[in-house]
Amino acid sequence: MNKAELIESMAAEAGMTKADAKRALDAFVASTNKALKKGDRVALVGFGSFSVSKRAARKGRNPKSGLEIKIPAKKVVKFKAGADLQKTVK
Repeated sequence: MNKAELIESMAAEAGMTKADAKRALDAFVASTNKALKKGDRVALVGFGSFSVSKRAARKGRNPKSGLEIKIPAKKVVKFKAGADLQKTVK
């Protein structure tokens, strides 16, 4: 499902226009981005939670040349599915 299909599905489920559904989805994405940028956790009970985790610097290997390279530390976004979502998918 892509963004346009998600907007269409949200509009149908909530009984709203596609324009309203698009604004709602865009607002959710923007709010989630702001919270994660600050390092906060976004939890949606039953669905799951988004969080930011630090990945340590490590050594890797260039598969083409075989030379060892340094991979810098960085922050990554993680998603953990909630219990209700896990039951639905099973």
